[in-house]
Amino acid sequence: MYENINVEFDAGIVTITLNRPEKLNALAGHMRRDLAEALEHASSDPAARVVVVTGAGRAFCAGADVKYMGELMERGDVEEFTRLLGAGRRVLTAVRQMLKPVVASVNGPAYGAGFNLVLASDIRLAAESATFSQSFVKVGLHPDWGGSFFLPRAVPSNVACEMFFLGDAFDARRALELGLVNRVVADAELAAETRRLAERLRDAPQTSVAAAKRAVYMSEHESLERMLQYETEAQLQCFQSREARERVRAFLERRAPRIEK
Repeated sequence: MYENINVEFDAGIVTITLNRPEKLNALAGHMRRDLAEALEHASSDPAARVVVVTGAGRAFCAGADVKYMGELMERGDVEEFTRLLGAGRRVLTAVRQMLKPVVASVNGPAYGAGFNLVLASDIRLAAESATFSQSFVKVGLHPDWGGSFFLPRAVPSNVACEMFFLGDAFDARRALELGLVNRVVADAELAAETRRLAERLRDAPQTSVAAAKRAVYMSEHESLERMLQYETEAQLQCFQSREARERVRAFLERRAPRIEK
């Protein structure tokens, strides 16, 4: 369907691969739009239960294609640049608004927009060789793809400022120390570990996971009173779901739940 995006569906798991390996999966052409469309399709597909985002080759995503950015600057094409920014917003909105878990499987460098796509994801696995950078300052640009929202909520302000002001790269172990990724695995084990995690998320109760995802991100801007109200609403929704009934029965009968796929 797409020139530089691969989409695979397998047993409820949608894997979206940025596929421009010769350019470290740098975003150019229609990649932003295509990524947004792939995410939106996965969100609306009732057969899709979990989404994995990764990169082809040795990188996750090097951010924007700087050569293309230079061409836009040379001809003063503000309209096209604005369109690209809008497509990026569409990607991040799709990730956060879908009521399905999104896993970032970071197989290599995640710079600029690539780093912020990782931060937008719900759960993040990184290969030992992965590196990260808020590289926008290196070319005199401002963080986009939600970086100014995600990063200051993930690390102390002084750490966020250092990343934004200097753009230095750091490795996966440092990302783990800062809580920016959930776990770091050997390069050769990343695909298998990602698959195991995706299968667990696929087999988790969808109503419960969707409600919990919404709660996590609601809590960033809502009051305790509103969150308590939401908990009641979400808990009642789960209480009346077939998934919860089956899992309660399974618990009481000391057996594994029968999972709908």
